[in-house]
Amino acid sequence: MKNLLKYLFVFLLSLNLIEAQNKIEKVSLTYGEELPDDNQKIVKIIGEVNDKIYALAIKGKNDFFIKIFESTSMKLLNSKLIVIPEVLDKEIDFEEIFLLNSNLYAIGSVYNKKDKTFNLVANQISEDGILSKQTIVLFNSEVAKKSDKGVFYFKQSPDEGALLVMHTALFSKENAVKYEVKLFDDKLYPLFSNTEKVKFDDGKKDYEFKIADFELNFLDDVFLVVNESYRDSKKKEQIEKFEIHTFKQKSGYKKEIININISGREIINCKMLATAKNTLKIVGFYSSVKENGKANFDLKGVYNATINLSDNTYDEVKFNEFDYQTKVKLIGERRAKKGKEVKPLYAIHSIVEKNDGGLIVLSEFQTVYVGNSSGIGPLAFTPVTYTKNEIIVTCLKPDGSLEWSNVLPKEQSAAITTMSFAFGAIGGNGNFAVGVAMQIPLVELGKGPEYLGAIPIYRNNQLNILFNDNVKNKGITNIEEIKSLGNYNNAVPSLFIFDNNGSITRKDPEEAIKNELVLRPAVYYRKSDKEYIIYASRKKKDKLGRMLLED
Repeated sequence: MKNLLKYLFVFLLSLNLIEAQNKIEKVSLTYGEELPDDNQKIVKIIGEVNDKIYALAIKGKNDFFIKIFESTSMKLLNSKLIVIPEVLDKEIDFEEIFLLNSNLYAIGSVYNKKDKTFNLVANQISEDGILSKQTIVLFNSEVAKKSDKGVFYFKQSPDEGALLVMHTALFSKENAVKYEVKLFDDKLYPLFSNTEKVKFDDGKKDYEFKIADFELNFLDDVFLVVNESYRDSKKKEQIEKFEIHTFKQKSGYKKEIININISGREIINCKMLATAKNTLKIVGFYSSVKENGKANFDLKGVYNATINLSDNTYDEVKFNEFDYQTKVKLIGERRAKKGKEVKPLYAIHSIVEKNDGGLIVLSEFQTVYVGNSSGIGPLAFTPVTYTKNEIIVTCLKPDGSLEWSNVLPKEQSAAITTMSFAFGAIGGNGNFAVGVAMQIPLVELGKGPEYLGAIPIYRNNQLNILFNDNVKNKGITNIEEIKSLGNYNNAVPSLFIFDNNGSITRKDPEEAIKNELVLRPAVYYRKSDKEYIIYASRKKKDKLGRMLLED
């Protein structure tokens, strides 16, 4: 028996498995082998299949690599530079990479000046990281000009077996926006496609037109929401129109339109979530309006509309105003007493579907400061500071009304210098915008911003949130007392546990471990509600790991 235990111990050492580096309450973090010092920083964990983990890494300005790991030891098996073959003698700009069931694809885009088309292509990658020479054309989208070529947006199905892609572009001379949406299976065979030009009238007062979000549910139904708003100066009203375009598989993807009209409030943003109960949740922030119909452009609270997809009906839209205690935490007691409102500097971080059909909405304070560039032309450098502070946690009942709310105290920032700067997930021009998501571009990850943000964990009707914090904040939940994260290389993981009434319990490591690996919350893969693949580092030491939530 002793010999058996001895051999087992040697076997575990040979795999270089280590004990949990951190265990906070029921959350444990374990790590595998140290990765080679190759200056390749992981910016996306793509997925795990057939005992292999796939990740995307970046080196330098924009050289992307596919990295392949053995699942058990998390040992690096292979690392290959991604070079998508040229199309019509034109270089392809890398866009994204996806694992659809067991099929891995690199996706890139290229603009064709002659045809005025913006094209999206894909090449399959073998399980050993070899890129196929056979190119699959996904989009060949007509655009008005290069400067208005638009942006491609991506979403995987809940089972990760299908890929939904949307392209939007502005046709300013026609006062129109063209959107093209396609659904592909795991072989990138098109299952559904729809192209439409939507006219808008920017001659109205305070006019805004937005393709707010798009979504894909477990039935492979496709949804897109268009938000049009303007001020009726005669009636002194703010008019908000939601038009949800639905394409259901059972109807052969025939287009259906659901209209939701709102007056007397300004919609700040809009996100969709297709639930397991075959409903479509529309949620976001709203603002109050003045007597003349002009919006105040503050955050009054959170709204929610629930659409029953079996018959496309919906109940009354619920508007949940921030309560006094929440406003005190966000803007201070003195300002809250004076009736001041919350500034519109919060973006929806994530939406969690509760077991009872309600939602938990996490909205994070986010700003990006872009400084003045120095240098000339392509050698110009631009300082960029990302800030991600407190998170408003709003728990909604199944009917969309407020159950509870609280504020997660957090103060984080990271400054980088970049040779190019662009938000790939946010497009717009004038009164037209696409507000699909706010995220840090892949090319900016690996430099510091990936240490910011938080990881939500929802299991057994309980919300947990994990993020990097200043070790001096141990035990502190009062937002007025917390200190800024400071140097993220010295951060420690902190866990916040929410009970059924929204009260917070904070858990910190018993003691800070010197030279401890630091989690990168912007880079993780949710394998299940109790298991996450994570990425952590300290200086030049990088490791993949697993975060497990015990029952």
